[in-house]
Amino acid sequence: MPSTLLSDLPTKPISASSLPDPSFSFFQSKPMSSLRVYPDPTSRVYLEPDHRRIDHFDRLPDSLLLLVFNKIGDVKALGRCCVVSRRFHSLVPQVENVVVRVDCVISDDDSSPSASSSDKSRAPFSSLFRLVFGGIVKPLQALGQFLGPRRSSSSSSASSLAVGNEDDGGELEQAGVTHHSPTQVLKNFNEIRFLRIELPSGELGIDDGVLLKWRADFGSTLDNCVILGASSVIQPGPNKPNDVVSGSGDGVCPTNAVTDDNGSIPDSFYTNGGLKLRVVWTISSLIAASARHYLLQPIISEHKTLDSLVLTDADGQGVLYMNREQLEELRVKPLSASSASKRTLVPALNMRLWYAPQLELPDGVVLKGATLVAIRPSEQSNPKKEVSDLSWVSTAFEEPYGTAAKMLVKRRTYCLEMNSF
Repeated sequence: MPSTLLSDLPTKPISASSLPDPSFSFFQSKPMSSLRVYPDPTSRVYLEPDHRRIDHFDRLPDSLLLLVFNKIGDVKALGRCCVVSRRFHSLVPQVENVVVRVDCVISDDDSSPSASSSDKSRAPFSSLFRLVFGGIVKPLQALGQFLGPRRSSSSSSASSLAVGNEDDGGELEQAGVTHHSPTQVLKNFNEIRFLRIELPSGELGIDDGVLLKWRADFGSTLDNCVILGASSVIQPGPNKPNDVVSGSGDGVCPTNAVTDDNGSIPDSFYTNGGLKLRVVWTISSLIAASARHYLLQPIISEHKTLDSLVLTDADGQGVLYMNREQLEELRVKPLSASSASKRTLVPALNMRLWYAPQLELPDGVVLKGATLVAIRPSEQSNPKKEVSDLSWVSTAFEEPYGTAAKMLVKRRTYCLEMNSF
């Protein structure tokens, strides 16, 4: 048998990688095709290139995003949202629930000379206050761009309304900040149904400790107004005094005194200024309500989708409310303006007054010199119907003052009249 020499064997080079690895001896009985090579685990942390550009937020339907925007409501927050993306920019105008909160009020005396030289075609809504949203610059600049062309304004009145911030010219400026009127801010909101505007404080300056609240409903003119006042409010507490006397001089007896309270107003109420103070409260509240109503004209005329409009203040002093029927009435029948000032003319009124020297509420709060006034235009008043239907009076305020109104209407009623002004 011929011998085989080493030189006769194939001379194919052998690399180290082709040698069997002892660590794989367990798999030597399996075909090589069944082996699986696992990649570096860290490489699996990153998404494939095709998935990196997918924004899963875009998968949310428009209806769901609009639901979120309506829950937000605040116009400043919506201003931030509209600069996030083109999609948000297109959805913000469809918001139905909008809240405009005012940070401060600036009179025209504080505005720059450039404001006095601008066009005199300012909308009536900007004739009383100027609203300034402090601390929001870039988002509201973008909101101003989103809201489209701006309107000119003038300084023909004592003060004006404005919202927003822009760097370019043509707007009212104060302390380097340019302001937009709420009419401008709301211009491109196309489907507003519920609008709430909140002033920084009530217009009526009252002494500390005095309670004064009002609610007025308007159509083209005043429909009704309810005013609740008290010369002082005593909160419940362990150290509540037993002989606190009202500071307004209403002739209120000490709380520990025995009085024959049959619902009648004491004679001292007429002589020591108690009645005069209530008249001032009533007239001041009506003037504040009619001024607010006058300023809402352009917003009401431009936003025909409105179902509800509320103009209130952060103090909770006064609330002007208009429902859909009242809003439509104002569009069809223009309001009558007062010749003396920029406000709606208050018609001749019939008033009903209830008074209690002291009224203790179920939660322990005591109202000294508590007074409730219910007002309706003379042409709408029906004394027989009003006696049986006072629900609009007792439901005018939130608790605990709603309970106070319900307690007062059970007392003796006094009727008054007031001429138009």
